[in-house]
Amino acid sequence: MIELYETQRAMRKMRKAAIERGVVAVLDVGSSKIACLVLRFDGTEGGVESDGIGSMAGQAGFRVIGAATTRSRGVRFGEIEAMGETERAIRTALQAAQKMANIRVDHVLACFSGAEPRSYGLAGNVELEGHVVTEQDVSRVLSACDVPDYSGGHNGAREVLHAQPVNFALDHRSGLADPRGQMGQVLSTDMHMLTIDAAAIQNLAHCVKRCDLELAGVASSAYVSGVAALVEDEQELGSACIDLGGGATGVSIFMKKHMIYGDAVRMGGDHITSDISMGLQVPMAVAERIKTFYGGVVATGIDDRDEIEIGGDTGDWHHDRRTVTRAELIGIMRPRVEEILEEVRARLDAAGFEHLPSQQIVLTGGGSQIPGLDGLASKILGQQVRLGRPLRVHGLPQAATGPAFASVVGMCLFAAHPQDEWWDFDLPVDRYPARSLKRAVKWFRDNW
Repeated sequence: MIELYETQRAMRKMRKAAIERGVVAVLDVGSSKIACLVLRFDGTEGGVESDGIGSMAGQAGFRVIGAATTRSRGVRFGEIEAMGETERAIRTALQAAQKMANIRVDHVLACFSGAEPRSYGLAGNVELEGHVVTEQDVSRVLSACDVPDYSGGHNGAREVLHAQPVNFALDHRSGLADPRGQMGQVLSTDMHMLTIDAAAIQNLAHCVKRCDLELAGVASSAYVSGVAALVEDEQELGSACIDLGGGATGVSIFMKKHMIYGDAVRMGGDHITSDISMGLQVPMAVAERIKTFYGGVVATGIDDRDEIEIGGDTGDWHHDRRTVTRAELIGIMRPRVEEILEEVRARLDAAGFEHLPSQQIVLTGGGSQIPGLDGLASKILGQQVRLGRPLRVHGLPQAATGPAFASVVGMCLFAAHPQDEWWDFDLPVDRYPARSLKRAVKWFRDNW
């Protein structure tokens, strides 16, 4: 616990130094692609165009000066499986981005999906020493949060990835964003903590080190894609971001501009591709092409007559000249898409999503581009569903503005406007005994 706290603080310092020097790279290590952006911080206000994220917008201005993506290798379910392969893929993307930016980068912030994230809602309260809340009181109340014993179990060790205070209350007034300077007797806080499988983050850190880079920060893809794809009022009123990636689907819920729940489903677009590959008996590359050009989840009358040439190079003329109808293809894709959405629904129900004042759901990530997905999602998830694209960021090339780039754009915003995390404060760090974890949802009902 304490080591982790120190590492996160060290990464924060490193990130600050890198931003002051003016250049930092962000990396999205995904199962289907590895995307790298090089950012230049010029110290100007702004950096996100008009639809920036409320109070976080306009603090550290940046523009994207280099961008590159490459096919991901050695990553499955959002976790690194073959270190050497992933290292080569990261180097490829990074070198291309550095070449475009014409500058060398030493520090990188990385995000990844997978790694079995788990959310905890913690609470803590302290009596104030004076009558006015100081920075020291905020530190004390954060360290008074009853941290559960999240480590271990049968899954091995776990690490805290995010620990953000999402709400402060002073005496009976709740919903304060910043209590400093206000008067009262008792300060309490709700903190959201996200833990992940320790091995996944250690592998990522090791891989980045092998690429001769310093890791200056890590984040969960579910969190950063929500930061990029949800507009300000959605983050404020309560909405969920579903990031449909290649190997994993990230789920995050935002409220009052903070993430209050994060999770991941170990299924994504690659599973749909492999279903097509098995169903039509074609290689994965061909299945991916068919899915991209002709895929969908809603069949209409004309799809029975739409013939798709499968093609192939087995040398068997009849086998290579096969065709399938689009309706058959949809028949293969739809059950898997439904399964992914049912899993997502189970996670949202477990998080108490129906208690939020607004129940907007935003689909993003590469998998969200399947035609007809939003209609099917609103049937299964039963709420208003929209397709989300990442916010516009200065200098982002046109090719990187699609939903598949939500997490890497979110990573830029995370680098430029970090939200308060537990390790930003000087805490008297101790280990606290675990108490009930039923608080993750309780404070929606009490406070809003």
